[in-house]
Amino acid sequence: MGAFEWPWQYSFPPFFTVQVQARTKEIQLETWKDLVRNYQRHQRQALVDITEDTPLFVNDAISRKLPIDGRLWVMEALEKTGHAVPVDKQKQRWEVYWHTLPEWATLVHDWAVANGMTNTVCTLYELVAGDTTVGEEFHGLEQGVFKKILKTLEARGRCELIAFDDNEGVKFFS
Repeated sequence: MGAFEWPWQYSFPPFFTVQVQARTKEIQLETWKDLVRNYQRHQRQALVDITEDTPLFVNDAISRKLPIDGRLWVMEALEKTGHAVPVDKQKQRWEVYWHTLPEWATLVHDWAVANGMTNTVCTLYELVAGDTTVGEEFHGLEQGVFKKILKTLEARGRCELIAFDDNEGVKFFS
């Protein structure tokens, strides 16, 4: 994994101030949404705490940071598109999905079918951390997020979640 490539706007001080002109604000929001999804994808992390001054929201090189209300604005916009969900009532911690859960579900199911994993029980651990998924986009996902993906698939009738001993598994259907 190479260094993250920031969009040019990240070095543009007004990018860190929520704009008032409607069209400019709309473009700014789309850029922020793309930035959050791409950054989280690059970091292979789903969780974001908008109260923390991480490089995602703070550019030390130009001494600028997006204020908390601006961060919430971005996250709530991502929530509307299915790319984020708050994990606490204060809406400070968020799960960010660079694919929506239905998109992830299709991706995982397509992988299972293509790799002959249907009608076979796999553990969640082997799917997110095992050798058979190295190089797959879902490899390394947090298990909590992966479970949500599988629950989406289960609701479609494409898999069954299974609990056994101290492990959790899944059986995919074609």
